[in-house]
Formats: sequence, C-alpha cells, structure tokens
Amino acid sequence: MRATTRSRHLMAHLLAALTLSACDGTSTPSEPDPEPEFDFSGDVIAFESERAGNREIHLMTGDGSATINITNHSSADADAAWSPDGSKLAFASARDGNAEIYVMNADGTGVTRLTNDPDEDRYPNWSPDGTKIAFAADRDGNAEIYVMDADGSNPVRITDNPSRDAEPVWVAGGTKIVFFSNRDSSGDIFIMDADGSNQINLTDDTSFNCSPAGAPGALDRISFITDRDGNDEIYTMNLDGSDQQRVTNNPAGDFSSSWTSDGTHLIFDTERNGQWEIYEIQIDGTNPVRLTNNSADDRFPRWRP
Repeated sequence: MRATTRSRHLMAHLLAALTLSACDGTSTPSEPDPEPEFDFSGDVIAFESERAGNREIHLMTGDGSATINITNHSSADADAAWSPDGSKLAFASARDGNAEIYVMNADGTGVTRLTNDPDEDRYPNWSPDGTKIAFAADRDGNAEIYVMDADGSNPVRITDNPSRDAEPVWVAGGTKIVFFSNRDSSGDIFIMDADGSNQINLTDDTSFNCSPAGAPGALDRISFITDRDGNDEIYTMNLDGSDQQRVTNNPAGDFSSSWTSDGTHLIFDTERNGQWEIYEIQIDGTNPVRLTNNSADDRFPRWRP
C-alpha cells in the first residue's frame, strides 16, 4: 500500500471514530527489549509503540539510546501531550471502556482520569500556562474541539461544525489554537482564537493536510503534514499560513512531527525503513538521524518542553 494511502486511511479512521483500537500499524509486535536505567533529567521524547504487545506510551532519551514503557496497561494508550513544565503527560486511553483523557506524572505514576463521557475523548493539548487542556470529542455526534480546566472540570465546546474538527494545538502564547478540519476539503489546518472565534483556513487547498504541531516560544510557526507533493511530507508555516516551507523529501511517508525545545530540529515518524520509526531532522531538512530501531512500529513522537 502506498504511504500516502496508508496515512490517509489512518487519519480518516482516527478522526471518524476517535477510537483507540490498534489498527494503524502492520508490523508484528516484538518481545520488549530489556530497558536500561532511564535518565528522566535530560532531553526526553514521548512516543507510541506496540513493542510490548499493545499500544503503549514510551519515553526515550533525546538520542534514542534508552527507552522505558510508562503506561504498561492491557488497554491501548495514545495521544501523549506534555505539560508546559515537562512534569506531566496527558494522554488518551481505552482502559475504562472507551477513549478518555488521563494525566500522569512523567514517570508514569499518579494516573488520574480527567474526562468521563460515554463518547470518545482524544488529542489532549495543554495551554502554555498549564491551566487548560484542549481536546477533541465526538460527544455531539461528530468530532468537535473542547477546552477544559487542567483538572478536567468545566469542559466547553469551542467548535460547532458538521465536519470533523480535531488535533487542537495551542499557539501564539495561548491566545490561539490550530486544528485539523475536513470541512472545506479532505483535510486542512485551521486557526482560531482560544474561545473558538475567528476560524481561518491556513492551508485551503485540494491536498490532505493534518497533524499540526506548534513551535516553542515566540517562533510563531507550526509544522504539519501534507500530501501535496504526492506523498506525506512535513512542512512548516507561519501562523497566518504564509511562508510554507518543505522540511522532508522522501518517497516514503513522513508523518507526525514535534519541535525540539530550541526550535532548531523536528522529530517525526517515517516509513522510510519499511516500517514506522522515529527520526530527528534539522528544520531546514538536512541531517536526518534515526532514533529508534525496533521491529514494532514507533509512532507519534513528542519532545518534552
């Protein structure tokens, strides 16, 4: 199956059903490797892997030399999102019967459930001040974006569209949120004020665009995925949609990205080795470095602030 088709199928499945069934990988999970002593004090990357037999959230050091499974649960865990101070992770899990949002300490302790709804809640993302979490939920019959307090209280819906809205990411110091929607085409990146007003399509073309990630600090840029060049590649752009720059250029699919804390590199998942592995690359597209090498798929990396 071509990489673009596979990635588009994956995104359509996740957005349509907001389910955590593990059907977005094709490799056979391997026996977990022995995990060395893990150093939580340096650069840390959260990612998803089925190397332990089902989808779990793992951490690895910034150079990929050590990993640790921090969820270790029989149900699927996904959508890891770092708190602004790097001390906690919000994530989605089906451990209570359907996808809900949880929070835990960076070492996997102190797991606390934040949402409790019969419909699916996914894609948490913290506001820069740590007081709010944006997320996507299908509790109104289709995927919409909500904002709640960081303790799970006071959820407020901020989008209302018959199409799918998901993958919210706070930008511009917490004054705006970028997100995915298929309201105008197969998929575009939108931006809106933090209260849901002034929604603007930033990509607005016939290609499939998804998976936005905000740059750190005052860079005011986002990375995103697009298939405008025939397969999924990573691009960056300003918050008004201008200066769209291609970062990756590979015949295999390059997908979900995250910025390093200094804004000079991106980490991303890619099929260029025949399965999903995690790489790091300079923001100008040079010097790609492979960080994972496992027979199971490693996906959706998130750099700790």
